Amino acid sequence: MAELLTQPTDEDPRAFIETVPHPTRRADALVLLDLMGRVTGEPAVMWGSSMIGFGRYHYRYASGREGDALSVGFSPRTTAQALYGLLAAPGVEDLLPHLGRHRRGAGCLYVTSLAGVDLAVLEDLVRRGHDFMTTENFT
Repeated sequence: MAELLTQPTDEDPRAFIETVPHPTRRADALVLLDLMGRVTGEPAVMWGSSMIGFGRYHYRYASGREGDALSVGFSPRTTAQALYGLLAAPGVEDLLPHLGRHRRGAGCLYVTSLAGVDLAVLEDLVRRGHDFMTTENFT
């Protein structure tokens, strides 16, 4: 089996954020770094070259493929912050209408600016996502 490309690295997440060219994305990434670290109690870890994760879980598919992935995290993209691990937990569908301005992707949320988001709702999504991803058995 091929090795997964997105692996944890020893790179410093804060140093990575400082290289983000867009000032809003950079400032919002620093807020997310602190918020996700505080809510999860996990240290920030770079996964690959552009994802910052908090916690990890192990998965195993019926095909036999298995690996580790970040529990929750984000990536400051060119047009928005991509937020990972926040959509799988029970009850999140009820929270999303209260989050504020966001878009949904296949497995993530996209937020253009945290100024348009209710941070208390975001914290709840992070907490639920982290708890779900680290306590459920993904087989």
